[in-house]
Amino acid sequence: MAKRLSVSTILLLLLLLLCIQISLSEKLQSSQIETLLRVQSLLDFPSILSSWNRKTSFCTLEPSSFVTVVCYGNNLTQLHISGEKTAPKLPQDFSIDSLVKTLVKLPSLKVLTLVSLGLWGPLPRKIERLSSLEMLNISSNFLYDNIPREISSLTNLQGIILDDNMFSGQLPDIFESFPALNALSLKNNSFNGSLPKSLSKLSGLRVVNLANNQFSGSIPDLKGLKNLQELYLENNSFGPDFPRHNNKMVTLVLRNNKFRSGIPEEISTYYQLEKLDISWNRFMGPLPMSLLSLPSINYLNIAQNKFTGILSENIACNDALIFVDLSSNLLSGDLPDCLESKSNVHYEGNCLNMGGENSQHENSYCRNEALAAGVITFRKNKDQTRKAIILAACIAGGLLVFTLLILLVLLLFKRGYTKKRLVAQPPRVISEKASTGYASKLLMDARYISQSMKLGALGIPAYRTFTLEELEMATNKFASSAFMGKGSQGQMYRGQLNDGSLVAIRCLKLKENQPTEYLMPHIELISKLRHRHLVSSIGHCLEYYLEDSSVSRLFLVFEYVPNGTLRSWISAGRARRRLTWLQRIAASIGIAKGIQFLHAGFTPGIFSNNLRITDILIDRNLAAKISSYNLPLLTENIGQVALGGSIKSKDGDLRIEREDKMDIYDFGVILLEMLMGVQIKTRSELNVLRNQVQGTLTMDEVARKSTVAEDISNTCSDESLKTMMEICSRCLLKDPSMRPSIEDVIWNLQFAAQVQDAWQGGGESRISSTGSSPASPTQLSKQRFTIH
Repeated sequence: MAKRLSVSTILLLLLLLLCIQISLSEKLQSSQIETLLRVQSLLDFPSILSSWNRKTSFCTLEPSSFVTVVCYGNNLTQLHISGEKTAPKLPQDFSIDSLVKTLVKLPSLKVLTLVSLGLWGPLPRKIERLSSLEMLNISSNFLYDNIPREISSLTNLQGIILDDNMFSGQLPDIFESFPALNALSLKNNSFNGSLPKSLSKLSGLRVVNLANNQFSGSIPDLKGLKNLQELYLENNSFGPDFPRHNNKMVTLVLRNNKFRSGIPEEISTYYQLEKLDISWNRFMGPLPMSLLSLPSINYLNIAQNKFTGILSENIACNDALIFVDLSSNLLSGDLPDCLESKSNVHYEGNCLNMGGENSQHENSYCRNEALAAGVITFRKNKDQTRKAIILAACIAGGLLVFTLLILLVLLLFKRGYTKKRLVAQPPRVISEKASTGYASKLLMDARYISQSMKLGALGIPAYRTFTLEELEMATNKFASSAFMGKGSQGQMYRGQLNDGSLVAIRCLKLKENQPTEYLMPHIELISKLRHRHLVSSIGHCLEYYLEDSSVSRLFLVFEYVPNGTLRSWISAGRARRRLTWLQRIAASIGIAKGIQFLHAGFTPGIFSNNLRITDILIDRNLAAKISSYNLPLLTENIGQVALGGSIKSKDGDLRIEREDKMDIYDFGVILLEMLMGVQIKTRSELNVLRNQVQGTLTMDEVARKSTVAEDISNTCSDESLKTMMEICSRCLLKDPSMRPSIEDVIWNLQFAAQVQDAWQGGGESRISSTGSSPASPTQLSKQRFTIH
């Protein structure tokens, strides 16, 4: 009896302790809930937060593109709220000061996103109390006045995004307070004055966007920013010298400023440069012809400057160039043959030999303008003593003779220098392209290093090795509640890391014990597959056998994509919001760019990826990500039947000679399902729908729109729809050699997006797969291929 009483007493005590613990936990969670409800009230109860109440389980809310709440333990660590872009100002009784004071009650808050919510007023000094903050995004609001110096107290900040507000004044010289900062975006505000010198001390900075402000003066020396890859400075008053920065730049936009120097020769070493826009400035001097053949360049705009040089037909170009604008400069000679075959090339307003075209000036125009620019530069660079001597000589009566002599010398020097460069440069370019194809490790890694750094700027952590204990903790020891599914490439689990971030963990049990030396080259390849349109791996873990140290299990850790598959976003039976026509085009561009990276982002490329629409996931920004691709380490599914691969039919095996065109075919199937809004399960269904799309290409607009899914038929322009149908039909051609290249597909998809946006009048915000808006209507003036 005593024993029974003792056990009952112990159980009672344990129950009481558990109740106390639960009570304390609920009390702690209750304070977090009250804070969130207070935020809801201060934001004037927006419709996107209408479901919030005291009974809401915030930590288990389904993430969306409008609202995401992330918790770790009982603490809220991330808060993302994004309204409509047209959101008006909040009422007059709104207080930004009260909002920040309320957010301070979330002591573990690391990521804060308050976008398009109508916030207004000056950023309060109380911002310094958000001491745990690592990412701050308050773009697209009505905030104004200076940035308070107190923000320098947030020393953990990795990203500052204040775009599309009304901030003004000079930037405080406080950037050395942010040692971890890797992204700074202040575009579309009214900042003025020069940039603080402390900007040059942010060694981890990767992306800087200061476009569309009123900045002026010289740019600080950015040479020490070894990780800087994207620099946007357009529509300011920067100048006069070309900015100094490292040679790892991927995007450099200096459009519409007051630069008037020459381009440094070292730009020929920018092997990762993809986009260069220095148009609408006052640059002068010889144009480095090597710009056209940089190994990664695909966009080059030098229009409206005073560049000189003699072009020739045999100058080499990068095949990836999709847009070149040389217009309104002082160039002469012949347009290079490599540019004549490209559709988006502009060269008017020069002195080129174009067979009597009215778009060119006479040769004398370019010579006279170049000489005038040379005299101005010459005079500005002389000291006062030399000016006095020249003035005295002119007063003495030698003005005419001296001027003629100077002009003659400059003319002869200019001709000799230009001819020397014309003769010397092409062999160097051809030699570089013909040697090893930039096969050294540095150059071969350039593409994926670029993509990895871009992803880092977007919040995806660097690749690392995990311990098995970390993964067990993240999945509650791989509990059944964390299990997501099983396939040919192992079991998938959903987990949450210590920092609160969600991950997907693939567990692969190896059929045979493998030594580490065998697996590491494969893991190294997986670590390089980092792209904004791939579900990227963020790390791995190896489990070993004790007796021989061989690997028994491999765990691959991927980013978690919360919004399900692309099919679920276009399915006719979907209850939630479906993708609009323009969003479907954007998703198609994202998938195509993911395929392009798999094919050409590194050596050797990855082909035959057996892509299906269920392999495409949609992230919180509605961007498409490819989740399954042909990793050599995970090839248990090699030989499986796919719509785009080897398919047995009445005609026997369909042999695919070019592996890259297999992925083009699979992309066509995905595009067909996006157009029709139905699931394609069999080959016969595919043939029927393909023939249906092919047949409507020669019909009128009504016939075409009656073919596609109802939810997009009334919201798409006929030209955009026809372009998408043509792309789809070309991708599904039986002859692989007749299918378009992935570059052609991307180009035409961008054209479809452009004409749709123009048709809508720019009313809908388009999802850009590159982070920037598509080309202007003049850039995409015609399609690259048509259906015959």
